[in-house]
Amino acid sequence: MSDDASADASPESAVGPVEDAPAPTDEDTRIADAAAAALARARAGAAEKGLRPGMKPKRRRRPVGDAPVLSGSARDGRDPALLGDQLDRLLLDRGWKVDVAVGSVMGRWPEIVGPNIAGHVEPLTFVDGILTVRADSTAWATQMRLLASSLLARIDEEIGAGAVSELKVVGPSAPSWNRGARRSPDSRGPRDTYG
Repeated sequence: MSDDASADASPESAVGPVEDAPAPTDEDTRIADAAAAALARARAGAAEKGLRPGMKPKRRRRPVGDAPVLSGSARDGRDPALLGDQLDRLLLDRGWKVDVAVGSVMGRWPEIVGPNIAGHVEPLTFVDGILTVRADSTAWATQMRLLASSLLARIDEEIGAGAVSELKVVGPSAPSWNRGARRSPDSRGPRDTYG
């Protein structure tokens, strides 16, 4: 080959015609400028927060206060409620709070009045603020009537003031003498210490 032939063989002709890169259009320039501006804003925001490239992002803490906390370890409205809290709300909604408190007095009667009185007097009912107790003899019924004010004060200490407004003491109940194998038609029955 001649030098002319080697001179004619240029890199362009060996590979083929080299195409010129298309000139960027105005739309391409605007997209590139918007992306560069967004990147610059993100870098500026990260620099304001003290973040540098390669740092792990810090966990964001939600403010405690008026803003609701909807996730995390803090309690919020979506968490299951505790059973005791639900029972308290039910008792308040239904108006059973006083009845349950007096029921606890009936359940803890020996602790409140002492074993000596509890052995002779038992609580019967609680209706409209009146606690009715039954004594096993008229002597204990009289004694309980005398101790009523101090017993009401003790109950107020246990369950709160005003739950029990009155203490009604009844004596022992007599069996019915109207029926039975040994009943006398004109008898009034035994008149012992009943009532």
